[in-house]
Amino acid sequence: MSHREVADVLRARIRDRVLQPGRRMPTQAQLAEEFGVDRGTVRQALRILQEERLLTNVSKGSPATVAPDPERAPAGPEAPPQPTTVALAPRIAAAFAAPHVAIEALCLTSISLTLSMGEPLRRIHAGELKPAKVDVRVLLPSRDIDLAFPAAVDPADADRLHRRWLAMRNAQGQVLQHNLLALRSTHGIDVRVSFRALPFTPPVKLYLLNGTEALFAYYTLRRREEEIDHEQLQLYDAEGTRSMLFAFEQGAGLRDAAFVEQSHLWFNALWETISSELVLMN
Repeated sequence: MSHREVADVLRARIRDRVLQPGRRMPTQAQLAEEFGVDRGTVRQALRILQEERLLTNVSKGSPATVAPDPERAPAGPEAPPQPTTVALAPRIAAAFAAPHVAIEALCLTSISLTLSMGEPLRRIHAGELKPAKVDVRVLLPSRDIDLAFPAAVDPADADRLHRRWLAMRNAQGQVLQHNLLALRSTHGIDVRVSFRALPFTPPVKLYLLNGTEALFAYYTLRRREEEIDHEQLQLYDAEGTRSMLFAFEQGAGLRDAAFVEQSHLWFNALWETISSELVLMN
Protein backbone atom coordinates (compact mmCIF):
# COMPACT_ATOMS: atom_id res chain seq x y z
CA MET A 1 0.00 0.00 0.00
CA SER A 2 1.47 3.39 -1.01
CA HIS A 3 1.53 6.52 1.15
CA ARG A 4 -1.01 8.15 -1.20
CA GLU A 5 -3.42 5.25 -0.72
CA VAL A 6 -3.04 5.55 3.05
CA ALA A 7 -3.72 9.30 2.76
CA ASP A 8 -6.84 8.61 0.67
CA VAL A 9 -8.29 6.30 3.36
CA LEU A 10 -7.53 8.72 6.20
CA ARG A 11 -8.87 11.67 4.19
CA ALA A 12 -12.17 9.85 3.72
CA ARG A 13 -12.38 9.12 7.46
CA ILE A 14 -11.85 12.81 8.22
CA ARG A 15 -14.47 13.87 5.67
CA ASP A 16 -16.96 11.36 7.05
CA ARG A 17 -16.25 12.52 10.63
CA VAL A 18 -15.06 9.08 11.65
CA LEU A 19 -12.00 11.02 12.77
CA GLN A 20 -13.51 13.99 14.62
CA PRO A 21 -12.27 17.60 14.26
CA GLY A 22 -9.92 18.58 17.07
CA ARG A 23 -9.28 14.96 18.15
CA ARG A 24 -5.97 13.17 18.05
CA MET A 25 -5.21 10.63 15.35
CA PRO A 26 -4.07 7.10 16.15
CA THR A 27 -0.31 6.88 16.65
CA GLN A 28 1.96 6.33 13.68
CA ALA A 29 2.75 2.86 15.04
CA GLN A 30 -0.96 2.00 15.20
CA LEU A 31 -1.56 3.27 11.65
CA ALA A 32 1.48 1.39 10.35
CA GLU A 33 0.16 -1.84 11.87
CA GLU A 34 -3.39 -1.24 10.56
CA PHE A 35 -2.29 -0.60 6.97
CA GLY A 36 0.60 -3.07 6.93
CA VAL A 37 3.21 -0.44 6.04
CA ASP A 38 6.26 1.09 7.70
CA ARG A 39 6.19 4.30 9.71
CA GLY A 40 7.91 6.23 6.91
CA THR A 41 4.93 5.53 4.65
CA VAL A 42 2.54 6.69 7.38
CA ARG A 43 4.54 9.90 7.91
CA GLN A 44 4.41 10.67 4.18
CA ALA A 45 0.63 10.15 4.20
CA LEU A 46 0.20 12.41 7.22
CA ARG A 47 2.31 15.14 5.61
CA ILE A 48 -0.01 15.11 2.58
CA LEU A 49 -3.02 15.64 4.85
CA GLN A 50 -1.16 18.37 6.72
CA GLU A 51 -0.47 20.17 3.40
CA GLU A 52 -4.22 19.94 2.69
CA ARG A 53 -4.89 21.51 6.11
CA LEU A 54 -6.76 18.46 7.35
CA LEU A 55 -4.20 17.70 10.08
CA THR A 56 -2.05 19.69 12.48
CA ASN A 57 0.93 18.83 14.70
CA VAL A 58 2.37 16.19 12.36
CA SER A 59 5.72 15.11 13.78
CA LYS A 60 7.69 12.05 14.80
CA GLY A 61 6.49 12.46 18.38
CA SER A 62 2.90 12.72 19.56
CA PRO A 63 -0.04 11.79 17.27
CA ALA A 64 -1.28 14.36 14.76
CA THR A 65 -4.54 16.23 15.39
CA VAL A 66 -7.50 16.52 13.02
CA ALA A 67 -7.95 20.17 11.99
CA PRO A 68 -10.73 21.99 13.90
CA ASP A 69 -12.99 22.41 10.87
CA PRO A 70 -11.71 20.43 7.87
CA GLU A 71 -14.95 20.82 5.90
CA ARG A 72 -14.67 24.56 5.51
CA ALA A 73 -12.93 26.05 2.50
CA PRO A 74 -12.83 29.84 2.43
CA ALA A 75 -13.86 31.59 -0.78
CA GLY A 76 -13.65 35.09 -2.17
CA PRO A 77 -10.73 37.44 -2.87
CA GLU A 78 -9.13 36.95 0.57
CA ALA A 79 -9.12 33.15 0.40
CA PRO A 80 -5.74 31.49 -0.27
CA PRO A 81 -5.62 28.78 -2.94
CA GLN A 82 -6.04 25.27 -1.55
CA PRO A 83 -5.63 21.74 -2.95
CA THR A 84 -8.60 20.58 -5.00
CA THR A 85 -9.38 17.82 -2.48
CA VAL A 86 -9.82 20.50 0.20
CA ALA A 87 -11.47 23.37 -1.68
CA LEU A 88 -13.83 21.74 -4.18
CA ALA A 89 -16.09 19.52 -2.05
CA PRO A 90 -17.48 22.24 0.25
CA ARG A 91 -18.09 24.59 -2.69
CA ILE A 92 -19.98 21.85 -4.56
CA ALA A 93 -22.02 21.13 -1.42
CA ALA A 94 -22.87 24.83 -1.07
CA ALA A 95 -23.93 24.97 -4.72
CA PHE A 96 -26.48 22.20 -4.11
CA ALA A 97 -28.37 24.45 -1.71
CA ALA A 98 -29.76 26.35 -4.72
CA PRO A 99 -33.11 25.31 -6.28
CA HIS A 100 -31.42 24.98 -9.68
CA VAL A 101 -27.91 23.54 -9.52
CA ALA A 102 -25.73 24.20 -12.57
CA ILE A 103 -22.22 22.75 -12.59
CA GLU A 104 -19.81 22.83 -15.53
CA ALA A 105 -16.38 21.25 -15.43
CA LEU A 106 -13.39 21.00 -17.73
CA CYS A 107 -10.88 18.42 -16.53
CA LEU A 108 -8.77 15.39 -17.41
CA THR A 109 -10.73 12.52 -15.79
CA SER A 110 -13.45 14.03 -13.49
CA ILE A 111 -12.02 12.23 -10.43
CA SER A 112 -12.12 15.33 -8.24
CA LEU A 113 -15.64 16.20 -9.37
CA THR A 114 -16.95 12.69 -8.69
CA LEU A 115 -15.38 12.61 -5.22
CA SER A 116 -16.78 16.07 -4.41
CA MET A 117 -20.34 14.94 -5.13
CA GLY A 118 -20.31 12.63 -2.11
CA GLU A 119 -21.30 15.22 0.49
CA PRO A 120 -24.22 16.87 -1.39
CA LEU A 121 -25.57 13.44 -2.36
CA ARG A 122 -25.39 12.34 1.28
CA ARG A 123 -27.25 15.48 2.36
CA ILE A 124 -29.92 14.96 -0.29
CA HIS A 125 -30.47 11.38 0.86
CA ALA A 126 -30.62 12.62 4.46
CA GLY A 127 -33.34 15.11 3.53
CA GLU A 128 -31.16 18.15 4.26
CA LEU A 129 -31.08 19.37 0.63
CA LYS A 130 -33.74 19.19 -2.08
CA PRO A 131 -32.86 21.01 -5.29
CA ALA A 132 -35.57 20.92 -7.96
CA LYS A 133 -33.17 20.68 -10.87
CA VAL A 134 -29.54 19.63 -11.42
CA ASP A 135 -27.67 20.28 -14.67
CA VAL A 136 -24.09 19.01 -15.00
CA ARG A 137 -21.93 19.45 -18.11
CA VAL A 138 -18.41 18.01 -18.31
CA LEU A 139 -15.70 18.51 -20.94
CA LEU A 140 -13.07 15.75 -21.09
CA PRO A 141 -10.31 14.90 -23.58
CA SER A 142 -11.29 12.73 -26.52
CA ARG A 143 -10.18 9.11 -26.60
CA ASP A 144 -8.93 9.66 -30.16
CA ILE A 145 -6.14 12.14 -29.43
CA ASP A 146 -2.54 11.67 -28.35
CA LEU A 147 -2.62 13.08 -24.83
CA ALA A 148 0.05 15.58 -23.84
CA PHE A 149 -0.17 13.99 -20.39
CA PRO A 150 -0.20 11.52 -18.83
CA ALA A 151 2.64 10.58 -21.17
CA ALA A 152 5.03 7.65 -21.02
CA VAL A 153 8.73 8.45 -20.81
CA ASP A 154 9.33 5.43 -23.05
CA PRO A 155 7.16 5.72 -26.22
CA ALA A 156 6.80 1.93 -26.21
CA ASP A 157 4.58 2.25 -23.12
CA ALA A 158 2.25 4.87 -24.66
CA ASP A 159 -0.58 2.50 -25.62
CA ARG A 160 -0.79 0.88 -22.19
CA LEU A 161 -0.80 4.26 -20.48
CA HIS A 162 -3.50 5.59 -22.79
CA ARG A 163 -5.71 2.55 -22.13
CA ARG A 164 -5.35 3.07 -18.38
CA TRP A 165 -6.25 6.77 -18.64
CA LEU A 166 -9.24 5.97 -20.86
CA ALA A 167 -10.51 3.33 -18.43
CA MET A 168 -10.17 5.81 -15.56
CA ARG A 169 -11.90 8.61 -17.50
CA ASN A 170 -14.82 6.37 -18.41
CA ALA A 171 -15.17 4.76 -14.98
CA GLN A 172 -15.24 8.09 -13.16
CA GLY A 173 -17.70 9.55 -15.67
CA GLN A 174 -20.00 6.55 -15.35
CA VAL A 175 -20.00 6.75 -11.53
CA LEU A 176 -20.73 10.48 -11.67
CA GLN A 177 -23.55 9.98 -14.16
CA HIS A 178 -25.09 7.03 -12.31
CA ASN A 179 -25.05 8.71 -8.89
CA LEU A 180 -26.66 11.89 -10.18
CA LEU A 181 -29.27 10.28 -12.43
CA ALA A 182 -30.33 8.07 -9.51
CA LEU A 183 -31.75 11.22 -7.89
CA ARG A 184 -34.56 11.15 -10.46
CA SER A 185 -36.10 7.96 -9.13
CA THR A 186 -35.12 8.31 -5.47
CA HIS A 187 -36.03 11.98 -4.93
CA GLY A 188 -37.89 13.17 -8.02
CA ILE A 189 -35.19 15.68 -8.96
CA ASP A 190 -34.92 16.77 -12.60
CA VAL A 191 -31.34 15.76 -13.46
CA ARG A 192 -29.37 16.13 -16.68
CA VAL A 193 -25.74 15.00 -17.05
CA SER A 194 -23.91 15.64 -20.33
CA PHE A 195 -20.37 14.95 -21.54
CA ARG A 196 -18.50 16.33 -24.55
CA ALA A 197 -15.04 15.40 -25.87
CA LEU A 198 -12.25 17.92 -26.42
CA PRO A 199 -9.70 17.57 -29.25
CA PHE A 200 -6.85 18.60 -26.91
CA THR A 201 -5.42 17.91 -23.45
CA PRO A 202 -6.56 20.69 -21.08
CA PRO A 203 -3.58 22.32 -19.32
CA VAL A 204 -5.92 23.57 -16.58
CA LYS A 205 -9.02 22.40 -14.73
CA LEU A 206 -12.08 24.62 -14.34
CA TYR A 207 -15.29 24.29 -12.32
CA LEU A 208 -18.21 26.71 -12.79
CA LEU A 209 -20.88 26.67 -10.08
CA ASN A 210 -24.39 28.11 -10.49
CA GLY A 211 -23.16 30.87 -12.76
CA THR A 212 -21.59 32.72 -9.82
CA GLU A 213 -18.32 30.94 -9.02
CA ALA A 214 -15.29 29.84 -11.01
CA LEU A 215 -12.68 27.52 -9.49
CA PHE A 216 -9.46 27.28 -11.48
CA ALA A 217 -6.26 25.21 -11.17
CA TYR A 218 -3.19 24.43 -13.23
CA TYR A 219 -2.20 20.87 -14.06
CA THR A 220 1.47 20.88 -13.01
CA LEU A 221 3.48 18.00 -14.46
CA ARG A 222 6.14 15.91 -12.80
CA ARG A 223 7.93 12.69 -13.56
CA ARG A 224 6.85 9.73 -11.47
CA GLU A 225 6.62 5.93 -11.48
CA GLU A 226 3.44 3.87 -11.46
CA GLU A 227 2.63 0.19 -11.68
CA ILE A 228 0.56 -0.64 -14.78
CA ASP A 229 -0.14 -4.24 -15.82
CA HIS A 230 2.20 -5.47 -13.04
CA GLU A 231 5.09 -3.43 -14.41
CA GLN A 232 6.64 -0.19 -13.17
CA LEU A 233 6.36 2.54 -15.83
CA GLN A 234 7.98 5.95 -15.88
CA LEU A 235 5.58 8.72 -16.88
CA TYR A 236 4.95 12.43 -16.91
CA ASP A 237 1.70 13.22 -15.17
CA ALA A 238 -0.20 15.77 -13.10
CA GLU A 239 -1.84 15.02 -9.77
CA GLY A 240 -5.14 16.75 -10.37
CA THR A 241 -6.60 16.11 -6.92
CA ARG A 242 -3.74 18.08 -5.35
CA SER A 243 -3.71 20.97 -7.85
CA MET A 244 -4.05 24.30 -6.06
CA LEU A 245 -7.54 25.66 -6.70
CA PHE A 246 -8.10 29.42 -7.03
CA ALA A 247 -11.63 30.65 -6.26
CA PHE A 248 -13.38 33.55 -7.99
CA GLU A 249 -16.85 34.84 -7.09
CA GLN A 250 -19.13 37.07 -9.11
CA GLY A 251 -19.91 39.29 -6.14
CA ALA A 252 -16.30 39.73 -4.98
CA GLY A 253 -15.38 42.74 -7.15
CA LEU A 254 -14.99 43.63 -10.82
CA ARG A 255 -11.93 41.45 -11.36
CA ASP A 256 -13.57 38.30 -9.97
CA ALA A 257 -16.83 39.03 -11.81
CA ALA A 258 -14.96 39.41 -15.11
CA PHE A 259 -13.09 36.14 -14.54
CA VAL A 260 -16.33 34.25 -13.84
CA GLU A 261 -18.01 35.76 -16.91
CA GLN A 262 -15.09 35.07 -19.25
CA SER A 263 -14.75 31.52 -17.92
CA HIS A 264 -18.39 30.85 -18.80
CA LEU A 265 -17.92 32.32 -22.27
CA TRP A 266 -14.82 30.16 -22.80
CA PHE A 267 -16.51 26.98 -21.58
CA ASN A 268 -19.63 27.55 -23.69
CA ALA A 269 -17.54 28.29 -26.77
CA LEU A 270 -15.68 24.98 -26.40
CA TRP A 271 -18.93 23.11 -25.75
CA GLU A 272 -20.72 24.55 -28.78
CA THR A 273 -17.90 24.54 -31.34
CA ILE A 274 -14.93 22.15 -31.37
CA SER A 275 -16.09 19.55 -28.82
CA SER A 276 -17.77 16.36 -30.01
CA GLU A 277 -20.02 13.60 -28.69
CA LEU A 278 -18.42 11.59 -25.89
CA VAL A 279 -19.42 7.99 -25.15
CA LEU A 280 -18.16 6.57 -21.86
CA MET A 281 -16.99 3.25 -23.25
CA ASN A 282 -13.53 1.66 -23.53
